[in-house]
Amino acid sequence: MKFDRPSGINPIDQLRVVGKAHPRIDGLLKVTGQATYAFEWSDEEKTCAYGYPVCSSIAKGTIVSIDTSAARGADGVLAVVTSLDVGELEKGEYNTASLFGGNRIQHYHQAIALVVASSFEQARAAAGLVKVEYNQAAGEFDLHQAKKVAVTPDPSQEPETSTGDFLTAYRNSPVVLDETYVTPDQSHAMMEPHASIAQWDGDRLKLWTSSQMIDWWRSDLATTLGIDKKNIDLMSPFVGGGFGGKLFLRSDAVLAAFGAKASGLRVKVALPRPVIANNTTHRPATIQRIRIGAGHDGKINAISHESWSGDLEGGNPETAVNQTRLLYAGENRMTAMKLATLDLPEGNAMRAPGETPGLMALEIAIDEIAEKLDIDPVEFRIINDTQVDPEKPERPFSHRDLIGCLRRGADLFGWKERGKTGQRRHGEQLIGMGVAAAFRNNLVVPSGARVRLNHKGVVTVETDMTDIGTGSYTIIAQTAAEMMGTEIDKVVVKLGQSGFPVSAGSGGQFGANSATSGVYAACVKLRETVAQKLGFNGPDVVFENGKVRSGNRSVSLEEAAGDEGIVVEDTIEWGDLTKTHQQSTFGAHFVEVGVDVATGETRIRRMLAVCAAGRILNPMTARSQVIGAMTMGAGAALSEELVVDKRLGFFVNHDLAGYEIPVHADIPHQDVVFMDEIDPMSSPMKAKGVGELGLCGVSAAIANAIYNATGIRVRDYPITLDKLVGKLPKVA
Repeated sequence: MKFDRPSGINPIDQLRVVGKAHPRIDGLLKVTGQATYAFEWSDEEKTCAYGYPVCSSIAKGTIVSIDTSAARGADGVLAVVTSLDVGELEKGEYNTASLFGGNRIQHYHQAIALVVASSFEQARAAAGLVKVEYNQAAGEFDLHQAKKVAVTPDPSQEPETSTGDFLTAYRNSPVVLDETYVTPDQSHAMMEPHASIAQWDGDRLKLWTSSQMIDWWRSDLATTLGIDKKNIDLMSPFVGGGFGGKLFLRSDAVLAAFGAKASGLRVKVALPRPVIANNTTHRPATIQRIRIGAGHDGKINAISHESWSGDLEGGNPETAVNQTRLLYAGENRMTAMKLATLDLPEGNAMRAPGETPGLMALEIAIDEIAEKLDIDPVEFRIINDTQVDPEKPERPFSHRDLIGCLRRGADLFGWKERGKTGQRRHGEQLIGMGVAAAFRNNLVVPSGARVRLNHKGVVTVETDMTDIGTGSYTIIAQTAAEMMGTEIDKVVVKLGQSGFPVSAGSGGQFGANSATSGVYAACVKLRETVAQKLGFNGPDVVFENGKVRSGNRSVSLEEAAGDEGIVVEDTIEWGDLTKTHQQSTFGAHFVEVGVDVATGETRIRRMLAVCAAGRILNPMTARSQVIGAMTMGAGAALSEELVVDKRLGFFVNHDLAGYEIPVHADIPHQDVVFMDEIDPMSSPMKAKGVGELGLCGVSAAIANAIYNATGIRVRDYPITLDKLVGKLPKVA
């Protein structure tokens, strides 16, 4: 099915099942421990060995030799595989760094060997016996230094845009802002580590893993191993969090495959937590310069956003300027990204890449220019709203209600009680409120599904879509139930297997909308097949209450399926609506904080997110996504930072003891409000993504609240105590 025109009235609009709050259908499996995650697959008939990785202790250079003699002689060791043994391997499409193979070291903790043993403890002990000799090379690990020689990325990255005459308009603006903001490297820090189990059957590989994108992994693993992807069966039905860190093939899968081949056994590999930060990917640090020129009427005349980030050679920039191209009006505009080559671990996608660090800067800058103009920050954002793409005014937004989000949020949050900077106090805390706009583009990608109807009237959906804790199982079941006119408990959803039709996968906030649209397309074909089989050819065919009705005739789904059942398959494909109309999601974040008058300790008192993201398919699972994202934004604002050792080139705090993420005590009260809207140009579901929108802008709202409480403007995240102590206002 091709979606190339705005959706009219369709079966989803009945909203019998879709749009209703429904508990996750996989929830019971998860809370009772019956959901099988990557490292937990077992088979009593198959002996399972354990692999433990050996990782580089330098950040750049080459391997001279790897001595595995002591490890091979250790108790329980079954096999040892080194990167020198396998030689140079072809790198997959989606990785910047090579995952394994050859003698070149690109980053610290790069996987260079795997020890396979009968037990995990034996493998770990023997891995410590492997001796490696390196030829170490000097590396560049400091973004602030590398910024001086950063270059414009490949044109395919759209690194620069310009509209009007920014410099002239900026110079002529009565009120101007020119500030620099810094965001640090950040870790995905998902609950489930990267883990895989591999087993060979002749030339066929079975891999149980933790992947957000089944087909991407399968394709890149086939490239790395030099085999046909048809010979790889990849399974990932449950994923314990990814946040983008499991979008692309990781070294645990490659190591498990080589370990299984060398030992002839099924082999489990889980990356140890201290290895994950350096061996996998992370959100890159940024340095961002924002200049804004405005008139006394509050309207932006000129806006410029420049960003510098770093990555390994051949990598991509953190696209921190993207939201600035679309969020606010202003005739004279300029954005630019520069990329520095750093020898740190690979920088890549982490929840809402681009917009997350970009809004951490932009939404502070917007508050700062509003203050210079003596205009309320909410009103300043409303004044500068736009219903068209500011860089391409002929291209309107398909649906945009940022103003509605801001006004509703301000009313619900009690924004009028905000008060002047540093004037509210409760006990030993200075109290402040902050606001930030939320923005994230609505992305759509092709997504396929197979739908079966059996003689019992059960509808089974098969797609390689993944559930990373987002509720994919549930919204897909709701979609199929709505389309086929049956109850959700008559729908079975099977996900995360490479033998199923290729789906959108989970990432970029495109998963829910695209995957359910793929199921919609398959169900449309199933409805047509059922109607044709029953001889229902009129436009009055209705699927409801487990039956198919046309005129005075009604047939149950069981009878319609017959003994053999019916199986259909289809893929949703997308036309040019995303080109003719800008499709984005919007929101507003409001935060209240308390800052200790003596210590500078910041405590979040309450948070509110108001989201405009098309039809909300399941308010319960959507709310779960948003409050999780808000929590992530709190961590980014107050504590999360991968600290770089600039001498040796690695992230020092590479575990969950040193990399501090929020805990329950840090997040006392959160509210989420969804605007009542649909977007017929987005998809037949008339929905959009929302899971990343909930993160975008949160950190800036916290920073703005801290400023309102204390009068201290921090432009360098995270906002830790040392950036406040000594600057706090004098109080009695």
